[in-house]
Amino acid sequence: MNPEIQGRQYPPTAPYLVGREKVREFARAVQAAHPEHLDVEAARAAGHADVVAPPTFPIVIQELTLRQLLDDDSAGVDFTRVVHGDQRFTASRPIVAGDELSAQLTVTSVKSLGGNDMVTSESVITDARGRHVVTATSTLVVRGE
Repeated sequence: MNPEIQGRQYPPTAPYLVGREKVREFARAVQAAHPEHLDVEAARAAGHADVVAPPTFPIVIQELTLRQLLDDDSAGVDFTRVVHGDQRFTASRPIVAGDELSAQLTVTSVKSLGGNDMVTSESVITDARGRHVVTATSTLVVRGE
């Protein structure tokens, strides 16, 4: 892994329109059965414009930014050796169907530990007005040979 990628910032992703059915599919996949994730009327009764995505839904948008990192040959990340080490989300507000979100990844840390390389990145996800929605922080471990 190239340690010089620490601090590298990738371009913002194209806008991602959060669909109602995508939220429902994700909720079912992670067994998030709260009515606000599945039923528009329940979500509206709770004060939301549409169904509310489960708290881990930002991984869908973050994956678009991680793809930039993994496709960057100069980063030197061998995906065949990658395991997911850590994942965190810091949200300003819930994601709801109808949101148009973009994300920008910054590599915040690159280090070697015990023969493995670790890269930590933050994907800042914003809405169509540029307001912060959630920051997804991920650590990938690239296992040594």
